[in-house]
Amino acid sequence: MTLLVKKLLAILALAPGLAFAAEGSFPLDRAPDRADLASLQNGAKLFVNHCLNCHSAASMRYNRLRDLGLTDDQIRQNLLFSADKVGDMMTTAMRPNDAKAWFGAVPPDLSVIARAKASPGGSGADYLYTYLRTFYQDDTRPTGWNNMVVPNVAMPHAMWLQQGIRTAKFTEQPDPHEAGKMVHTFAGFEQVSPGAMTQQEFNTATADLVAYMVWMAEPAQATRKRLGAFVLLFLTIFAFLAWRLNESYWKEVK
Repeated sequence: MTLLVKKLLAILALAPGLAFAAEGSFPLDRAPDRADLASLQNGAKLFVNHCLNCHSAASMRYNRLRDLGLTDDQIRQNLLFSADKVGDMMTTAMRPNDAKAWFGAVPPDLSVIARAKASPGGSGADYLYTYLRTFYQDDTRPTGWNNMVVPNVAMPHAMWLQQGIRTAKFTEQPDPHEAGKMVHTFAGFEQVSPGAMTQQEFNTATADLVAYMVWMAEPAQATRKRLGAFVLLFLTIFAFLAWRLNESYWKEVK
C-alpha cells in the first residue's frame, strides 16, 4: 500500500469526526427536561405531524406508544395515517430517489438520532433543541432555509408555520486571533413575520418534540433505571449479609 493511499484512508476515517466538529461550532442551548407523559405525548404528535413526512423511525413501532399512556384507539385516531396499522413501523412514504432529488440527500432515520448526536460539547437533546430552533430564511439556499447549527443544511424548516419566518443578522468583527482579519459573526435573529405560536410556546413545543426523540432512542430507559435501582439495593443487602457471614465464620475459626 502506497503512502498516498494510507494518507487518504486516514483522512476518510477522520472525516465523520471532522464533519461533526464543524456542526458543533455554534453554542448549544440546554434542552429543558420534559419527561412527563403529557410532554412525551405532545412530542409524539409533533413528530408524526412534522418529522415523519420525510424522515422515518424504522426501529420504532406505533404500538410502543402505549408506554406513553396512549391506547390503541388514541394512536389509531390521532397518530396514524390512513393506510398504517398500530403494529407498523414508523416509516415514511417518501421514496429515497424523490428525497434525493428534492433535498439533495436522503433524510436520515431518526430512531436513535438523539443518541447519535451526543458529544462532549452537549447531549443529543441539547443538539436537537438548538438545531430545531435556529432555522432562518435564506434565499440563497435551494429550500429557502438555513440553520445556525448545520450551515447550508439541506432540510427545510418543518415547523416554520409555528415559529414564523426569521432572518439571521451577521456583522464583521476583528478576529481576536489574527490581526487585520475580519470574521463573520452571528448577531441574532430578526422576526419577519409571526408564527402561530409565541416564542415561548414554540420553545416548549420543541422541547416536547426533543423529549420524545430522546425517549424514542431508548424506550426501555425508564424500565432499565427502575430495575437498576432494585439491582443495586439487592447487591447492597447481599454485600452486607456476606460481610456479616464472613465475620461470623472467622470468629469461629479464631
